[in-house]
Formats: sequence, structure tokens, C-alpha cells
Amino acid sequence: MTYVIGADLGTSAVKLLLVDQNGEIAQEVSRSYPLIQPQTGYSEQDPEVWVEQTIAALREMLDQFEGDPGEIEGISFSGQMHGLVLLDEQYNVLRHAILWNDTRTTRQCQEIHDTVGKERLLRITKNPALEGFTLPKILWVKEHEPDIFAKATKFVLPKDYVRYRLTGKLHMEYSDAAGTLLLDVGRNEWSHEICSLLDIDDDFCPPLVTSHDQVGTVDARVADETGLSEATRVFAGGADNACGAIGSGILEEGKTLCSIGTSGVVLSYEGLSDKDFHGKVHYFNHGAPEAYYTMGVTLAAGYSLSWFKDVFAKNESFDDLAAEVGSVPIGSNGLLFTPYVAGERTPHADASIRASFIGMDSSHARRNFVRAVMEGITFSLNESIDIFRKSGKTIDTVVSTGGGAKNDDWLQMQADIFDAKIVKLSSEQGAGMGAAMLAAYGCGWFDSLQDCANAYLKEDKSFIPNRDSVDKYKKLFGLYQDVYGQTKELNERLAVYRN
Repeated sequence: MTYVIGADLGTSAVKLLLVDQNGEIAQEVSRSYPLIQPQTGYSEQDPEVWVEQTIAALREMLDQFEGDPGEIEGISFSGQMHGLVLLDEQYNVLRHAILWNDTRTTRQCQEIHDTVGKERLLRITKNPALEGFTLPKILWVKEHEPDIFAKATKFVLPKDYVRYRLTGKLHMEYSDAAGTLLLDVGRNEWSHEICSLLDIDDDFCPPLVTSHDQVGTVDARVADETGLSEATRVFAGGADNACGAIGSGILEEGKTLCSIGTSGVVLSYEGLSDKDFHGKVHYFNHGAPEAYYTMGVTLAAGYSLSWFKDVFAKNESFDDLAAEVGSVPIGSNGLLFTPYVAGERTPHADASIRASFIGMDSSHARRNFVRAVMEGITFSLNESIDIFRKSGKTIDTVVSTGGGAKNDDWLQMQADIFDAKIVKLSSEQGAGMGAAMLAAYGCGWFDSLQDCANAYLKEDKSFIPNRDSVDKYKKLFGLYQDVYGQTKELNERLAVYRN
């Protein structure tokens, strides 16, 4: 039997899957790491910790592996998007990485729009300038840490740096490059025009490769540390959402994914690079060859629920927290939640907005609040589905993965709010499985990613919309959409009191 490893470098942990040629997961290993949040709006991590924990996870996996290390033919990566890793001339890290959920760069976003022009930026990158993207972070460091920026010769994204440390080869692939605001998405090349306008050297951008390209083999030192064979092939991998799409079979027109992790994503396959959503949703290169995807993001999806748990049920499991959700009626007895605990992305690109519970009264118990949080997260994701449908896309089946697929009540809630059939796969390892599938495809095990998906991915169960529930949720969704406009000014005025 031969194997590949899918490594998913997330915001809270690196997760490794050892997958055989039949798509069966032979082993899973996870190692966590902390966020560094020195002040409100800042979110950073130490890239060296990513490397240390990835090496430790690989060593743990190989210690448990009963076969010959040479049977592990390939490894590929999924990674958190947008994070800025700055490297000096020797490719040493110059500062902590600034992550996707960091919101300090509002002024730099305005600078990009003023200098490049909103319409020109959309034409080239297919996306507006938002705080989470990489280019505003580059400009922030350039302005606020000029001594550090003067030493920087290259930038990469999180998984690219870990892959570099495993191979000694530095690259970036298209699905992650599309989230930097420096890639010409239609031409699949770095935008000289944007670099020139913002006084960024073209050489600052690393060489580009496709997601299934082999970029090297395991470095001898890493092989000694982990037990991997030096012959193990290393493939470029993809952005977490692109890999999540691959690992969920979103590989043809009409396929849609809902992934609820720290952030929440609604993602739909696109075969062409020339559609225009006017910047209302993201438009990125897929990890699949010659493909793209549109995507809406809820900035704090699962994070809203984990925040609630940490504050009000710290010593309980998520299963215990959600145990009574099914006993609470639709609408949580008049309690509504907006999941803006860290700002919002789609459809409101707003770093200042904050979450609200609307309609609290003395009859509400904790179970009402838990259901309201779940409903609010799902309403936010539905805003992206609403945009897709209004643009003419048909969405009747949605593959649900992540934390939102671990609770049947929440899956039924998604079916009723999205008004679509919800499919849960037998494997809920979307991004990690997608990375493993890229390695399997790169190793030549399959003629296409679609063939790999047909062999690896199986439906576990499905949830059909309840018509009465759909009607109730449509009315509640309208109320949910009103909350943003009613609280925007209040949150802007409250911002001066945040530490």
C-alpha cells in the first residue's frame, strides 16, 4: 500500500492526514499553536512555531506508521489564506506573520483604492481591497516598520513558508496568490501594474506554480527529524478554501460548499475567469487546473460559537453546549444574533462592526442563546448564497463541512435557511483531504482530480428543507439583514472605547 500526506496549516492548529490509494484515512495527527494578539484588531503568529509543530506532527505520524517510510509517496499542503510572512535575503523571517483576521489595515485599503482605483483593482484582481488581504499588510509594514521592510526581499503566505522549510524551495501557487491583491487573476501572473503603482519591486513576489506541481522533495535534515524518506515528493498545495473545495468535490459547475471553521465560507465553482460579481464576493483561482471559484466569507463563523463557549461554558464540550438546540423553536424565541465579533467580510466589508444579541428577555435560557448564535452564523452565510442566486447561479445542493457538519440540528438549520439540500460527506476533512488529493493527483494515481474525488469522497447523509421552516426563516432573514444598518453607527461610536 502507498500513501500521501495532506497537511492543513490552519489558524489554530496544523492537522495531518495519512491517506492511502483508496482514499481511506490511515492516521490523523494535530498540533495546536496560539494566536498573538498584542492589541485590539491585531492577529499574528510566529512562523517558526508553525514549522516546529508541523515537524512534531510529522514525527508523531511516522512514529506510529507501521510501513516503510518510502511507501509515503507525496505530501501536499492546505493553508490559511492572506497571512503575510516577510523574508530577508537569506529567507529568514523578519517579524511575526500578520494573519487573515487582522484588521489594522483600513487606511492601507483606502490607499490602494485611491492609488490603483477601485474599478482597475477589480478588473485585475477580481477583488476589492479588504483588511484581511495580504497587500494592505505589506503596505502597513512598509509605513510603520520601515527598518524591517527595508530588509525584506520576498513575501510568502503561511503554508508556503512551511513548505520552504521542508524542501528549501520557495514558491507560491495561484490559489493563494489570488488572495494577495497582487495577482492578475485572468492572466495568472503577478500584476506589474499594481506593483509599479504601489512602489513594490516585482522581485518581491515569489515564483508561481500550480497547486499539483511538484516543487521538491523532503530535505535531508527534515527527513532525519521526522522519519520521512528523502524521496517523498512535495507538491505546492493550495489555499485552505481551494483545498476545501477539492476535498468536498466542488470540481464542476453548480457545485457549492459551505464550510464552517474559524471563519465561514460559501464557495461555488467557476469555469471561467471573466464573470463579474462587482466585488460583492471574492473571485479566486481554484486549486483544480484552469478553474476558479467565487466565495463569500463570514469572518467569525465557528469563532463566534467558540467565543460563546469560552465565555459561558468553558469547561463543557461543544456537543454538550449544543445538546438542547433541537428543543428551541425557530427564531430562538425572539432572540437574534449577528456574528460580527471580529468584524465582517461578506456582504459588509466592515472592520468596525461588532456582534449583537437582539431581543433578549428574562425568559431566555442558555440554549436559546446557543441556537441564536448558530442561526446568526447561518444567516450570515446565507447572505453569500443570496448574492450568488441574484447573479443567476442555481444553488440547490450544498456540501457542508467543518464544525457546522458535526451537529444534525445545525445541518437541518442550514437546509432550511439556505433552502437547499445539504449533503454531509463520510469524511469531514475537507481542506486536509483536498491537500492529500492534490498529492495523489500529483503522484499520478489518477488522471484528474475529478477521478480522485469519485474514488475518495462518499456521501454520509443528507438533509432536505422543511417548507414550513423555510418560510419562517425567510422572514427572520429579512430581520437579520436589518440589524447591520441599525447598529453600524452605534458600533462606530462605541469604537473609541475599545482597548
